[in-house]
Amino acid sequence: MPGAPRLPQTGPLSRRAVLGAGALGALALAGCSTSGSGSTGSGTTSSATTPGSSSTTASGSTTSAPSAPSATRAALSAPADVATGLEVPWSGAVLPGGAVLVSERETALVKRIPPGGGGVETVGTVEGVDPGGEGGLLGLAVDPATFATKPVLYAYFTAGSDNRVVTIALDGGRFGAQNPIITGIPKGSIHNGGRLKFGPDGFLYVTTGESARTGLAQDLNSLGGKILRVTTSGEPAPGNPFPGSRVWTYGHRNVQGIAWSANGQMWASEFGQNTWDELNVITPGSNYGWPDVEGIAGQNGFLDPVRQWTTDQASPSGICIGPDGSVLMAALRGESLWKIPVNADGSTGEPQRLLDGQYGRLRDVFVGPDGNVWVITNNTARGQARDGDDRIVKLPQSLTG
Repeated sequence: MPGAPRLPQTGPLSRRAVLGAGALGALALAGCSTSGSGSTGSGTTSSATTPGSSSTTASGSTTSAPSAPSATRAALSAPADVATGLEVPWSGAVLPGGAVLVSERETALVKRIPPGGGGVETVGTVEGVDPGGEGGLLGLAVDPATFATKPVLYAYFTAGSDNRVVTIALDGGRFGAQNPIITGIPKGSIHNGGRLKFGPDGFLYVTTGESARTGLAQDLNSLGGKILRVTTSGEPAPGNPFPGSRVWTYGHRNVQGIAWSANGQMWASEFGQNTWDELNVITPGSNYGWPDVEGIAGQNGFLDPVRQWTTDQASPSGICIGPDGSVLMAALRGESLWKIPVNADGSTGEPQRLLDGQYGRLRDVFVGPDGNVWVITNNTARGQARDGDDRIVKLPQSLTG
């Protein structure tokens, strides 16, 4: 809460630190390179980074790589619809067997795309969702290490009084018991965060917004404006930088995208206010500056983004690591898929703009079970809906590389 006492703050860690721990291996998924169909973006600014290369977690234990989608991509000659007629879809989660689950923000429904495609079916409704403003049913995740023997879905949503994370048992592919594991994440009509992903260390990472109460981002006793790292029961993960706390990093405005490179380097996309949207390299315990700074500021004590965009070019949401190790970033207001090359030394190359205006607002991007890059559109809540929206589209290798 605003005015709550703050835990001792630390300065930023070196960009050479182990980032989120451990080699991601196959989960980084292989990559994407662009073709001439994308235009080069302008107005971006870079700052070089160097990745970590350790294969151990922050607590010193050895990691193992989760399961990955198929390394052999299905041949496509052009972008192809995977699903159409969705209502404000927000997040996609690939199951080990090749099915894909999709959240719908306003209906609170989880939809399922079967392996190999086909008709979309409803798996179940998440209980207690309050879809006011930008809230509702947001991120989904499954634990690739345990899903085959213990099929559990993790969901992030806005409830009546807070944002929260719950587990939902999948009983015969349908919803069973729902159990809250994190409650009390500040909610607002805007800035609710909401991305869930399992990291290469096996822990669950949760992104939160500061719910338009900017002071929460610097308050280490609040869960707002943070990236959290927790166990599967929602407790602080061993090795977190602030003892007894779920907080992994702080000073965030509204993070909606996280991903890990093959060497364990963690990335996050973040909405700016009026000037700069950000792509950040994430190091545990670091302060990313909001609300004191926005974008690259060079101010002592805050970790600067490695890339920034004007807010009309981006408004970034989901990100993933493409097949060639580039960061792929779905842009809402920018109505594009941004590809940010990552060099061998961890620095970033010039961003390239793909799908510029072709599908409207893009909410999420991930590598699908067929090995192709999939994007989720977000035009039915804002923007201009097109025939068939909202949709999931898979992209050909000729476009993504």
